[in-house]
Amino acid sequence: MQENFFSRRLYNLTRTSGVLMHISSLPGPFGIGTFGQSAYDFVDFLKETKQTHWQILPLTTTSYGDSPYQSFSAFAGNTYFIDYTLLEEDGLLVKSDYESVNFGDDPEKVDYSLIYKVKRPILEKAVKRFIELGDFDDYYRFEEANKDWLIDFSEFMSIKESFNEEPWYNWDEASINREPETMKEYRETLSDQINYHKVTQYLFFKQYNQLKKYANDNHIQIVGDIPIYVSRDSVEMWATPQYFKMKNKVEPTHVAGTPPDSFSDDGQFWGNPIYDWEYMKENGYDWWIWRLKESFNLYDVVRIDHFRGFESFWEVPYGSKSSAAGQWTKGPGYDLFKHITDALGELNIIAEDLGFMTQEVIDMRDKTGYPGMKILQFGFNGFEDSIELPHNYIPNTAAYVGTHDNMTARGWYEDTTNQAMRDQLDSYLNRRPGEKISEALNRGIASSVSDFAIYTMQDLLDLDNSARMNEPSTIGHNWQWRMLDGAIDEPLKESLTKLTVEYFRAPQQYNPEQTEENTDEYVELEASDTKGEYHPAPELDDVETDI
Repeated sequence: MQENFFSRRLYNLTRTSGVLMHISSLPGPFGIGTFGQSAYDFVDFLKETKQTHWQILPLTTTSYGDSPYQSFSAFAGNTYFIDYTLLEEDGLLVKSDYESVNFGDDPEKVDYSLIYKVKRPILEKAVKRFIELGDFDDYYRFEEANKDWLIDFSEFMSIKESFNEEPWYNWDEASINREPETMKEYRETLSDQINYHKVTQYLFFKQYNQLKKYANDNHIQIVGDIPIYVSRDSVEMWATPQYFKMKNKVEPTHVAGTPPDSFSDDGQFWGNPIYDWEYMKENGYDWWIWRLKESFNLYDVVRIDHFRGFESFWEVPYGSKSSAAGQWTKGPGYDLFKHITDALGELNIIAEDLGFMTQEVIDMRDKTGYPGMKILQFGFNGFEDSIELPHNYIPNTAAYVGTHDNMTARGWYEDTTNQAMRDQLDSYLNRRPGEKISEALNRGIASSVSDFAIYTMQDLLDLDNSARMNEPSTIGHNWQWRMLDGAIDEPLKESLTKLTVEYFRAPQQYNPEQTEENTDEYVELEASDTKGEYHPAPELDDVETDI
């Protein structure tokens, strides 16, 4: 097994901790979290409480079921996160453009159907003023640096809108096939829409890069998340179908899911197309190398969702009524990650190794050296030992009470545990009188030997299942939770700081003046208070643009 490199690579870290909190869940006035002031305040909270990581969910666009794991693009950003106050500071909006708009009546939930309707007209005003101002140098550099995905995405979204948002596989044959004359006509007739999508992506990445720089300046690493699969209704399926198992121009041969288990007799039916791994191997896994390279332009650490699917994946014949009709099929295995490492070097990756694990999956993960995940909620059954209990953890892991797919700690305890499980939990964690269950569970992962402990914001706030982020295999009520403004108070900061220091997870750095006789001396990192500034791509000459 390789050494756990990334836990010691940045700032010579050993034991660290952080918080899982998606951008959409930040408080603010625009119906959904943004890259505005509340995001900077959250970085300050992490710094003040001596955290090292801010874990977020995919930043890509949301489509089916409002899920960030079902996106129109594996690369384009979710423009809902663009902050209007920052656009006003840049002279692209005035307050009257947005201050009287109703973005939703419940500050604890995202109303996706509403913000879908009200946000586009505001961004169209910003794009119009951006073009009127005519200061395109930085935009041209962005366009050139990202042209490999930006052009296809902008054309895809514009054509999709011309078909009343219908999935690409319901378009006419010429549009499905990207016939040259048809695409030429679209580029002329839909030029305004294409430019809209290009410019809003530029604004997204400009604001995000400023936020990330601020986080990094304050020694906070961003842990990003990428789904293993892409959506069927995505630009990748439309523009590069050769990478997927297809039986004709519009239909995949198989789709993704999970087998039946104790939670579901039918398994989970995801519906994502399956990669043509043989074709990808013949091409040196170039698409995956590109995807990881782009991901590390966004994040300091990448969590790869459904990591076990690279060893074997559950594929279901397209058209099946249930995921139970599927079968296990071998994936690329370690060969994929060898190609990625050869091309990009060692990468800071967390392997989401949950679900049905086999020795082959474990061997693949261990060969990569990537830390896996431990979920404390899974450890308690009232009587048996479990690999999810901290005495069985190893350092090269990331420990969670639960993830975005789990119940909150309090909700899990109140809604699903029996008395035997509660007795085991109270005894195992030596739960203190008056200690909240979320506090006891957070203490359990903080005190573990795992190099990384990641707390969900809902558990730090001791919220019930009304704050749950996602319930797998359900649609219509997920991805909505938002934190109330002012929810982070001084007692919370004090308790999280105490937890972090008590279990030696505060960011530390070897003292450069230490001697061999004093090798145990450390110094705390000093973090900058300077708000991040956007640093554009390097200068480019003679860049062409349609604007």
